[in-house]
Amino acid sequence: MWFTGLPSAGKSTVSHALADRLRAEGVDVEVLDGDEVRPHLSAGLGFTRADRDVNVRRIGWVARLLASHGTVVLVPVIAPYADARQTVRDDHAQHGVGFAEVFVSTSLEVAEQRDVKGLYARARRGEITGMTGVDDPYEQPATAELELDTAVLDLDTSVERAYALLGQTLDRPLERTLA
Repeated sequence: MWFTGLPSAGKSTVSHALADRLRAEGVDVEVLDGDEVRPHLSAGLGFTRADRDVNVRRIGWVARLLASHGTVVLVPVIAPYADARQTVRDDHAQHGVGFAEVFVSTSLEVAEQRDVKGLYARARRGEITGMTGVDDPYEQPATAELELDTAVLDLDTSVERAYALLGQTLDRPLERTLA
């Protein structure tokens, strides 16, 4: 399950809360959080469109590999470009691995108010460039299976809706997978 949206939209918050719920139910789950994975999987890449696409494809490949072995994989990654997200979706389909996209549609205004890492403020001051939503585009998904606006929906509701989608997406019931 791929969670996409602007920085500070709530992707990681929803993903980690959903992972906690799944773990409590004994489900084998991994969260491939873009902020945590990028330094290891894509060290040395910058934030050009080409580098971002490579990063998204790499994370998508790892997600597909884990999912093909029965692990539920939650991927909160900005993935700002529609074609890169489509490449990941297509790769999953080609390998018979379930895929669902969750668009965390929280507005730029709300994301900037949250600005958990201070990136928007730095971009607005001109200290950094290539900031998604400021001077680099975010292409909203046209085919997301679920949309969550975390400025409107509380965390429990967001997790419940993602959980329901996950149950529909898997080719097996959500069940206890850990011994």
